[in-house]
Amino acid sequence: MSKALIFDLDGTVLNTLDDIGNACNVALKNYGYPIHNLKSYEQMVGNGFMVLMIRALPEGEYERLTEESFDNILSFAKNYYAEHMCERTEPYKGIVESLTILSKKEVILAVLSNKPEYMTKKLIAHYFPNIPYAQVLGGRKDLPLKPDPTRALTMLKEYDCDPTQSMFIGDSNVDMETAKAANMLPIGVAWGFRGAKELKKYGAVKLLQDPLEIADLV
Repeated sequence: MSKALIFDLDGTVLNTLDDIGNACNVALKNYGYPIHNLKSYEQMVGNGFMVLMIRALPEGEYERLTEESFDNILSFAKNYYAEHMCERTEPYKGIVESLTILSKKEVILAVLSNKPEYMTKKLIAHYFPNIPYAQVLGGRKDLPLKPDPTRALTMLKEYDCDPTQSMFIGDSNVDMETAKAANMLPIGVAWGFRGAKELKKYGAVKLLQDPLEIADLV
């Protein structure tokens, strides 16, 4: 059976925080809400755009809003982000080099994100045009988001990969929980949004300190 390395997107291969936070702040300001320091979005991302926007609103505001009102705010933020998501985003230093090395080895490379799928595919195509990912999947309404293991397991099955010999690489508790639920090896990246403490707490079996270490995983 083959081995696979499935990567999270935000905070793992791409530093997307400033563009995400800016889009949310523009939406919040447009609807009369206070904005956040961009770094504070590190603790809000990871569970999809809807949850991100709920967390960005003042505490309890989501429960007070009508469904239509919230959908308007969410759509504004998503549309703004879709138009501006490549302004300050960039790959972490060493990521492209590591992925290029891995692409020449006997391993399946893939991306699994909770970010809307069209955004995920656009970012990967823009920043990693020469990396031969087998699959790039993002959040979709018809499939459960991470940490549900369904999408990861389906991907592994399609490419005849052994979960116990495959790795899920990410920067958050969501990624480590996804790995464990899929019976994959949970690999944490300390340079991401959440940090080493959270990754260790949620079961990372290996903690990478530098993107160049990714090349040595296989």
